[in-house]
Amino acid sequence: MRNLWAGFRQYRFEIRHLTVLFIVLILFQTMISFVHKISLQKILLRTQEWYQQDSAERLANLTTTSLELLLEAKSKNQSLSQSEVNKIIGNLNIILSQQYLHQNVQEICLLVKVDSTLIAIDDGQALYAYIFGGLKNIPPSQSNHSEAMAMYSSMRDEFLSRERIQTIVADKQIFHIFVPFVPRGEFVGAIYMKNKPDFSVITNEMISTYDETAITYTALIFFGLLAMFFISTYTLRERNRAQELLFEEQKRHLAEQINIQNELLFTKRIYHTHHKAEKVMGFIKEDMRVLTVDNIDLIKSRTTKYANFIARVIYDMKWYDPPVQTIRSQIFKTDLNRVLTFLVEHVFQRISATSEMVQYSLELDEKMPIVNINEFVIWEVFEPIIQNCIDHAGNNAVTITIRTESNPETGECYVRIMDNGSGIEPWLLEQNEDGLKRIFLEHTSTKRVGNEKHSGYGCYIAYEITRQRLGWDLDVENLPDSGCMFTFSVPTMVI
Repeated sequence: MRNLWAGFRQYRFEIRHLTVLFIVLILFQTMISFVHKISLQKILLRTQEWYQQDSAERLANLTTTSLELLLEAKSKNQSLSQSEVNKIIGNLNIILSQQYLHQNVQEICLLVKVDSTLIAIDDGQALYAYIFGGLKNIPPSQSNHSEAMAMYSSMRDEFLSRERIQTIVADKQIFHIFVPFVPRGEFVGAIYMKNKPDFSVITNEMISTYDETAITYTALIFFGLLAMFFISTYTLRERNRAQELLFEEQKRHLAEQINIQNELLFTKRIYHTHHKAEKVMGFIKEDMRVLTVDNIDLIKSRTTKYANFIARVIYDMKWYDPPVQTIRSQIFKTDLNRVLTFLVEHVFQRISATSEMVQYSLELDEKMPIVNINEFVIWEVFEPIIQNCIDHAGNNAVTITIRTESNPETGECYVRIMDNGSGIEPWLLEQNEDGLKRIFLEHTSTKRVGNEKHSGYGCYIAYEITRQRLGWDLDVENLPDSGCMFTFSVPTMVI
């Protein structure tokens, strides 16, 4: 039970949820009332059909029995006075005509067969003449009973063999009843009665009563749910207001944390590039010492590059998110081949400690296009990757190959920095839940010497600048034989 309640509490109900629940309950109640009404109508209609047929058959059977009893009271051979005959004829007319007093009875007659002709008798005089006066003294009927005669002719043989009441229902409302007419035990014919009973008044009254009950019940449920809805809505509104205040507080706190983290990252990035600026300043001092008339142009050009890089480092110290136009713009026309060549010849090969252990191989594609990116930002990207190859070589000799590739047909350009060292440890190439390889994460390093708390930022900063500022892509993989390869994907249309 506790687990069920804990699982239920993880779902938060909002006003929209209560609104949907409220509407669904009302729709369900309406559907149930509608289905119940349809079911009740079906039951009432079936009951009505059964009762209509039963009442019609009872009325026809009662009429037939009355005629049989009246005729059996007198014998055919009994001599009757004219007044007695008139009395019998009058009684027969009363029995036949009285049925029309029922608003549902539309037609009544006696169907008999004289010789081979089927005739219909619908008054007392004709019936008396048929029973007591002989077959030739039957006066013709004044009404048209052709429909009844046609139905009786089609079923006479079956009716004669069974001698039971037969009912034909037309349009579920009109009942054609045929009752065997057997005076003195002798089958003579059939009493036909056309009956159209109507109980719609009772049915409609019951349906209207049910509608009133259903509407009252639905209204009570509706107003009850409406009251619950308003109470729940008020409660949720107060809860949402409290949550909004909490979210605003958390938002301010999160913004403060983000600013603190950005400031920390900014500080770490400045620390990481500080030693590069010191190294470049050392190059400038060295160039000033060896400056002569013969090499002044070369020293001037090289020193200008160094100074521009230091200026970029100082510019980055102003803020951790510089404007994009200072990084990518049409005013920048940077040749990647020249940047890489300058880095190798005038930065890395000037370090005497590694010059004998590290060899460089430049395989530059002359078709590489010009990119609209500040060359000193590109310098900040390539320099830590090349330095990473040097640092992880240890005391072993290593050859660093820098290759540029361009495909004019597809517009794809690549800068690949490779070495033949020991490669990258497999766990650094594993991807986290965001699909990012661990080597590009902050505080990720295999260095175990020196000041460890400031290691693990080279690849991280290079990756962040590459993806967020340059709009390029950076990936790394181990080579089949030995060493590793960093690949920069350079979209030439990125501005």
